[in-house]
Amino acid sequence: MTPVRGGRLAAAAVAVLAAAGCGILPPQPGPVPTDLVPSSVPGPAPTATGNLSPDGFDVAQRMAVRIRNVGCNSLSTGSGFALDATTLITNRHVVADSADLQLSTYDGRDIAATAASTAALADLAIVRTVDELPAFPELAEADPQPGDAVTVVGYPQGGQLTVTSGRVMGATTDPLNENLGEVLVTDAPVEPGSSGSAVLDTQGRVIGVVYAKNADDMSFIVPVGTLREMLADESAFTPSPTCSG
Repeated sequence: MTPVRGGRLAAAAVAVLAAAGCGILPPQPGPVPTDLVPSSVPGPAPTATGNLSPDGFDVAQRMAVRIRNVGCNSLSTGSGFALDATTLITNRHVVADSADLQLSTYDGRDIAATAASTAALADLAIVRTVDELPAFPELAEADPQPGDAVTVVGYPQGGQLTVTSGRVMGATTDPLNENLGEVLVTDAPVEPGSSGSAVLDTQGRVIGVVYAKNADDMSFIVPVGTLREMLADESAFTPSPTCSG
């Protein structure tokens, strides 16, 4: 994986976004700024199917889940995706301090959550469901490479399903979880509520999970290799504490 090095993020590189589709990579961006926030700046209007085929988009929308976190003193929204028939993946900060997790699918169906577990090492969480989820994708065997096309599928601002596309720009040390190691940097736009969205390759396989972006519109994802390693470690996830209100 090509590391992200140099000075400030070049404005030209940041502005490329989904337009960098000609096979020539923009200049590698510099170090990631420290002013990171969870998916907090609106992005442009999404494409119809991103980099996915029509069949790939159909599976993507069926496995994406809208998450509404009703806490003791707050209400927030996020996204997630099915890992199997009764398990979904999202971000730790999406389910934190929850009194009630409300899940819904692309067809408007409400799904009851039974339990949530969060990882200490990365911004990841597992949510178990009572009812079966409509579909679940395949996890890619390997992390993507710089220049690979990616598509983000989620529910920004808790609204309708959106699809945005871009390319992998490189990798950098996770600026929010220093012990995690490298995370991927992509120019695929994300918006408030996109946290926990699946990042897919052109075959519709999951290659990562959105968890943050910076003020320069660079999005950060936990790579699928890290997700696989943590899912294989039974001690990586512990029950998520709920609010006490």
